[in-house]
Amino acid sequence: MQATTAGAVQEIEVKYHVSDEAALLRALDERGVVLSEPVRQDDQAYAPAGWRYGVSKIGVPFARLRTQDGMHLFTVKQPIDNEMACLEHETTVADREQMHAALTTMGYVPTVRIVKSRRSGRWDDAALCLDTVDGLGTFVELEAMVGADMSGLDVQYRLDRLVHSLGVPVQRTTDTYDSLIRDAGELARGA
Repeated sequence: MQATTAGAVQEIEVKYHVSDEAALLRALDERGVVLSEPVRQDDQAYAPAGWRYGVSKIGVPFARLRTQDGMHLFTVKQPIDNEMACLEHETTVADREQMHAALTTMGYVPTVRIVKSRRSGRWDDAALCLDTVDGLGTFVELEAMVGADMSGLDVQYRLDRLVHSLGVPVQRTTDTYDSLIRDAGELARGA
């Protein structure tokens, strides 16, 4: 039996490490992109108990608990085309600790904690996030929400062209923050 995706939404992202934040901010300002004041996000990532880093994420549902401004957001993402083209479901939850307990009871295990400062805005039909991630540096993400029947790869190509139109040096990554943080920790430990 195949899972239904009726009414499902894909979150399609492209992400880039930013080496010159001032140049990026100038280029965004020239295009009329207005960024919010920074907000602090505290994310705990979760994976199914049998999954391990290094194994494909395609088709596997991952969870996240985010706290921002005293609110808690529960999100499940299931990568479809790649790690940054996912079916997504999310809702607010009243009690982060109870949701954590529910996730571990359902067989999810906490993987890494991601703490970042985020400024957000809109550019054309995409959401833009400028993130300063503790231990990793500064990143810019473009994100589009599309129907489950659309090609994530086609949307990523369009978003990539938009970012490169800025003319600012950026380095694309296809890894999610949890993978980048885990890899940075492995390097720091000399593994």
